[in-house]
Amino acid sequence: MKTKQIPAVVMLLAGFVTCIVAIFQGIELGRFLRILLLVLIGFYVSGCVIKVILDKNFKAMEETETEEEGPEEQEESEEDGSAEEEKE
Repeated sequence: MKTKQIPAVVMLLAGFVTCIVAIFQGIELGRFLRILLLVLIGFYVSGCVIKVILDKNFKAMEETETEEEGPEEQEESEEDGSAEEEKE
């Protein structure tokens, strides 16, 4: 799974929500910029944490899938090899 974009997407989504809330509440520009900066940094860090967790979980899932499929694929390839030898 491609997880490279997750931190950026999470950060931009949080920034968008912050902008909408600030517009409706009529927050002053200086205060809004400080809040936006903190929100963007915080959610970028949380997006990186989410990315690391997903990478570890998907790597573990892929390893278990290959371990489970490994013996079956070997048996199938051995059967295919013996069938090809008989044809020749």
